[in-house]
Amino acid sequence: MAIKKRKSSPSLVQLLNQNSVKIILGLVATGSFAIAFGQEKIQQFVSLPSSNNSACLDQFYRDIPPYLAKESLKKNSYPLCFNGFNVMYSGVSKTPLWVAEALTPQRLSQKIPREDNFHEETKVDAEHRATLADYKATGYDRGHMAPNADMPNKEAQFDSFSLANMVPQAPKNNQQVWRELEEATRAMVNKQKQDVYIVTGPVFAAKKLKTIGKGVIVPTATFKAIYLPKTGAAGVYYADNTLKDTPPKVKITSICALEDLTGINIFPQLTEDQKRNTYNLPLTASAVKANQKIAYSHWDAESQCAEEVSEDQLTAVQKQFKSSPGSSAYSSSQSSEKNGQATTIDSGTQDAIVKQLIESLLQYILQLLK
Repeated sequence: MAIKKRKSSPSLVQLLNQNSVKIILGLVATGSFAIAFGQEKIQQFVSLPSSNNSACLDQFYRDIPPYLAKESLKKNSYPLCFNGFNVMYSGVSKTPLWVAEALTPQRLSQKIPREDNFHEETKVDAEHRATLADYKATGYDRGHMAPNADMPNKEAQFDSFSLANMVPQAPKNNQQVWRELEEATRAMVNKQKQDVYIVTGPVFAAKKLKTIGKGVIVPTATFKAIYLPKTGAAGVYYADNTLKDTPPKVKITSICALEDLTGINIFPQLTEDQKRNTYNLPLTASAVKANQKIAYSHWDAESQCAEEVSEDQLTAVQKQFKSSPGSSAYSSSQSSEKNGQATTIDSGTQDAIVKQLIESLLQYILQLLK
């Protein structure tokens, strides 16, 4: 009777031999990545030289504005410094391209009643300016990018009603979905006692774009990109703006995906790996828990991140934002505080850096070994 030979299980040595190349490559790549990541993180905590101590720069993470990587976006553009937020306005679309603001627990502790005061922006040339008549009877709301409820004083509130801070927004998006996202963002600040840096704006993604009035372009979507330095959480809220009668579903995506779509380097001071990391951002204020971190979602390996921006280019765009005569006391006090101290890294920030490094390394290894 023939005896069937039993297949033996591969030995530990065989398994190691089979995976040795992958393991070695993983270790080498991980080491290189750790060094590069560490260098980039160190560079983030060295402020770029600034031509002035502008209070405007307080609204940007590490004082660095978003950068228009797509050359065509720069045509007829206006860098505008307002009380409590900054705008890169486009005379082509007659809307902002992006609006940046920094929310802190101190800032949001100032509660002021809403007073509507929509007005045209005189800092913009008349030919490039959106007007109140442009929005009249169009079926679109004058949608704030930096919301009134984020503003810490009357001057900032007035500025938030400038049409340079508005886009034509579908009512169900503006009044329902977008309002809930703004509330969720403020809840992250108030409930979790942390700073949040925000860049909000329109997306123009269709081949044929709709206009209202005398050439105000209606965005196909609106976005809100956020970064939380305390925990390293980052991501983008993305809401369709083409449906007038139906609330759009909100998509949460990576900063790299947004940069790929818009041609704007949203957070030039973040590393590519930070921009690829995506978190489960809360969609409502009730979803934000005081003692519960925002959970990690995934690493975006597909999107094309914006190219790195040189120090000279960043310094040049910083110089575009200068203090205006009406800078708020809130912003000025922040600036004075910063100017009177050397740049330091506190223990909480150090812990956050270490955690971000470990998380990024793990994600990198997983992607490599797939």
